[in-house]
Amino acid sequence: MNGWILAATVALGGGGAAALWGVTTGPPARRVIAQNLTTSAFCPALLLLAQGYGRPAYVDLALLLALLGPVGTLVFARLLSDDLSAEDASAWGPTWTAAVLGAAAVVALCVAVGPGRAMVKLLVIGVLLIGGNVIASRALAGGFRGVRGG
Repeated sequence: MNGWILAATVALGGGGAAALWGVTTGPPARRVIAQNLTTSAFCPALLLLAQGYGRPAYVDLALLLALLGPVGTLVFARLLSDDLSAEDASAWGPTWTAAVLGAAAVVALCVAVGPGRAMVKLLVIGVLLIGGNVIASRALAGGFRGVRGG
C-alpha cells in the first residue's frame, strides 16, 4: 500500500461514513446534502486511486462523477423543492470541507503527474468538482430562484 491508496482510503472512509449517516438519518434536506457530499468525497478518492494503482481509467470515471454529481443534486433539489422549502438546508460547512479535500487532492496529483495533458485533465476535474458542488449547495440553501421553492 502506498501513500496514494492510503489517502484514498481515508477520503472514502471519512466521506463515505458522513454521507451514509446523512442519507440514512434525518429529513430530506439532509439526505440531498449527503448525496452531494458523496460526489465531493468519492471523486477525489477516485483520482487518488488512479495514481496509486496506475490506472488512468479511474480519472475518466472521476471526470464523469464530477460532471454528473452536482447535476443530480440539482435535479433532486428541483424535484423535492416542496419538501426542501419547509426545512433550513445549509450545507456550507460540508461543502467547503469537501472543496478543500478536492483541491488538495488535485494539487497533489498535479505535482505528481507534472505538466501535460494529464495535468490539464486534473485541473478541469477540480474546477468541475468544486464549482459544481458550490453551485449545488447554493441551490440547496435556496440561493437560486425557482430551484428550491424560491
